Amino acid sequence: MRIGERIRRIERDEQLDPAVSSMKSLAERIPSGTVRDMLHGVQLGHPVHPILVQLPLGTWMAAVLLDSLPGDHRRSAHALVNAGLVTTLPAVVSGLADWSQQHERQQRVGVVHAATNGVGTLLFGASSLARARGRQGWGRFLALVGVGVVGLSGSLGGHMAYYRSAGANSADHLVDLLPGGWHDLGPLDGFDDGGLGGGDVAGVPVLVARTGGSVSAMLGTCPHMGAPLAEGERVDGCVRCPWHGSEFRLDDGTVVHGPATAPPQVLDASVVEGRVMVRLPESAP
Repeated sequence: MRIGERIRRIERDEQLDPAVSSMKSLAERIPSGTVRDMLHGVQLGHPVHPILVQLPLGTWMAAVLLDSLPGDHRRSAHALVNAGLVTTLPAVVSGLADWSQQHERQQRVGVVHAATNGVGTLLFGASSLARARGRQGWGRFLALVGVGVVGLSGSLGGHMAYYRSAGANSADHLVDLLPGGWHDLGPLDGFDDGGLGGGDVAGVPVLVARTGGSVSAMLGTCPHMGAPLAEGERVDGCVRCPWHGSEFRLDDGTVVHGPATAPPQVLDASVVEGRVMVRLPESAP
């Protein structure tokens, strides 16, 4: 059986649900607003967790490498182990913030991912303690095992990120599917003034926001997890995602609040003879 199928078994394991509930309670303690947005990576434009995990992984890998080299590198290796322990906190908190806004099957894998990371961190903590007591052999052994454990955990994280698209832009492909030129979405009267409406261009969902006799439009799929934005709520010049609460400015698509980090593609929109027309901007990538 391939590793991927074993991980998909974890996705279906309902016995993990109590642990998922406990982790959700912990995630709810993360402050909303700017702090949570920073942990998601809103200001960065993509998830920050994959960057932060490089800090403990890099220092721990470097420590194991120094342990294998000739010469006396005990102090340097010990310092690297400790640096990795310190930098686990921001990696853990950012991962928890992202995990809390995923679907159930991703969260089940995430629980195992977190537990495995916890074991790896404990092994490096024990390695640091052994080194401090002069038991260098044990320190090196525990670090080597720890690298293997966090590597296993990384494969779980990779499954969530790449197989299940956790953190990826779920709407990026729609830009390539939208035909060129102007497209008629129907009469202006078919869209509620001050509300949100949905349209379709060659199977690509489009969100339309009407304000009096003018309209704005963007691709109608939330980049975070693919929610239909037309079913969302219009709030202070933004559309709020109906699934996880991401907010995007209607005029330019800017991400105001996460968990989404990528903006939806804004479309050129106009009203011609009482009909709503949209097209992909020439500047669109």
